[in-house]
Amino acid sequence: MQVQVNSNHTIHTGESFERWASTELNESLSRFKDDITRIEVHMSDENSDKVSIDHKRCMIEARLAHHEPLAVNHHASSQDEAFRGASEKLKRVLEHTLDKLRDHRSRESIRREPDPGAP
Repeated sequence: MQVQVNSNHTIHTGESFERWASTELNESLSRFKDDITRIEVHMSDENSDKVSIDHKRCMIEARLAHHEPLAVNHHASSQDEAFRGASEKLKRVLEHTLDKLRDHRSRESIRREPDPGAP
């Protein structure tokens, strides 16, 4: 599973954050590794130089093999908290979405072809 970390000009993620984020996502989402082709993490500081609560934003998008991409956002006071919140949200969304798809695929259709010998 490929993980790409991006940030805008208002926040610096650094190589150590990128390695840590990649490791965290690979470990926490390992159960979905066959379904996810790529994960993109977008970090930003929405208030830039102004001081405010919950100004760090993490958006994580998971690209799936046979489904539309899924994306989540989380705002927090630190980069670490924003990332952790978004990764937990993504895990729940993936569990719900992929389990629902697997359920749907495994069910047998209630519609059946009519039996040609039936009256």
